[in-house]
Amino acid sequence: MNDGAGHNTKRIAKNTLLLYVRTFFTLLINLYISRVVLEVLGVDDFGVYTVIGGVVAMFSILSSSLSAAISRYITYELGRGDVSMLERVFSMAVNIQVVIGTVILLLAELAGVWFLNSEMNIPPGRMDAANWVLQCSVFTFLVNLLSVPYSAVVIAYERMDAFAYISMLEVVLKLVVAVSLYFCRMDRLVAYAVALLGVAVFIRLVYALYCRRRFRECRYRLFYDKGLFRQMVGFATWNFIGSSAGILKEQGVNVLLNLFCGTTVNAARGISMQVNSAVSAFTNNFVMAVNPQITKSYAAGDMDYAMKLVFQGARLSFYLLLLVSLPILMETRWILELWLNVVPDYTVVFVRLVLVCIMVDSISYTMITLMLATGNIRTYQLVVGGCQLLNFPLSYVALKVGCSPEYTLVIAIVLSCVCLFLRLFMLRRMVGLQVGLFLRKVLWNVCSVSVGAIVVPLWFSSWMEEGWGRFVAELFICMGATVLGIYYIGCSHAERVWVKEKVCGRLKKGGNR
Repeated sequence: MNDGAGHNTKRIAKNTLLLYVRTFFTLLINLYISRVVLEVLGVDDFGVYTVIGGVVAMFSILSSSLSAAISRYITYELGRGDVSMLERVFSMAVNIQVVIGTVILLLAELAGVWFLNSEMNIPPGRMDAANWVLQCSVFTFLVNLLSVPYSAVVIAYERMDAFAYISMLEVVLKLVVAVSLYFCRMDRLVAYAVALLGVAVFIRLVYALYCRRRFRECRYRLFYDKGLFRQMVGFATWNFIGSSAGILKEQGVNVLLNLFCGTTVNAARGISMQVNSAVSAFTNNFVMAVNPQITKSYAAGDMDYAMKLVFQGARLSFYLLLLVSLPILMETRWILELWLNVVPDYTVVFVRLVLVCIMVDSISYTMITLMLATGNIRTYQLVVGGCQLLNFPLSYVALKVGCSPEYTLVIAIVLSCVCLFLRLFMLRRMVGLQVGLFLRKVLWNVCSVSVGAIVVPLWFSSWMEEGWGRFVAELFICMGATVLGIYYIGCSHAERVWVKEKVCGRLKKGGNR
């Protein structure tokens, strides 16, 4: 490994460690926040908040594609080392987000208000509160939207310490909001929405102040570059297909569940999405640390290192999720009953299917980053994004013919598998990715590790009664089986030698102290 690659690897490891500290801290607090909010608001109000948040998130179809363009261009120019171009990209990004934010505000106030009051399934007597939640959710969304250029610069510069500390501050403020609901005398659903808007505004101010002091390109100036505008909007236009698919998969299906099944199912879906966010954080932290290096390596023309990161990142992303998800999959019902005083119907099956879905998706995370780095995404989005868009209509058909709500997630899993293979063949055409090597080194690898890791926990759970004893035993058995599977099946000989050297080196240092 050359010095540059070694330095980059150490930076990835350091940033990943910082982000994991942040994850464990925020995970524990978020789990408690979810329990408090569900208990204080009740199942129906919790479902109302979840589904209205989904309606607002539908408007992010317009913004998320541009957000991806902003992140890509900032990181790409940083990889090229062009600071003047970086300043122009930042100012142009702010201009574009202001325009998009104005459009979204108008759409939310017209289409969003009409849809909420005319079409959605809201419990009797809660429509006024639902409208308050809609307005607060819209403005919270806009505040987050306008901060995208700032957070993109923080991640592009790989200042994960700042990102971690600000994230921990945010979750502490949300904890204060959740606990204060116990003492709130006004409508608690409305108070919760208003307070979260206040938290969003404060956190975005913190981001803006930090960026202005640390990065000179974060000083906005009135600027317009027709060529740059066309490049960024053109990139975002094609990325719009993939963004639309992602939003419709999560929030669009949530709205369908409200129309066909009611707010109780929305509450179950909301809880499963919170589990999804908590578990995904373990992989997202790693991917967030790796992604800038993939884009910068591509921008610098170092395709060998970029491909190495894509392959290793795909495997490690899946392993991290498997390590965390397997104990939850084995003990889902018991964990939910311990965590929540009330477990809405369908929550157990939703949580299990969501975990399977994100494990399949995790294999593609680094491939998506490489695809975005190329900037040439039209054909890719037409093929892969078009396949992903099928999630919404197929879910509608399934619910229309009377299928159970969980079939919406089964459809998502099947389409995720199809899209994984489509990405492989599209990236072979775009950047020369070796499909056969990926199937052998990554896909066969993670499938073998999964089968090897699950056999013993399944056998053990069949003869021991549910409770603390089985949970603790399952936790250690699942983690042990997964680690051994990764080491003996998932690692190459060279990787096992590297692990042995690192472990022995640490032990010797510890023994010499």
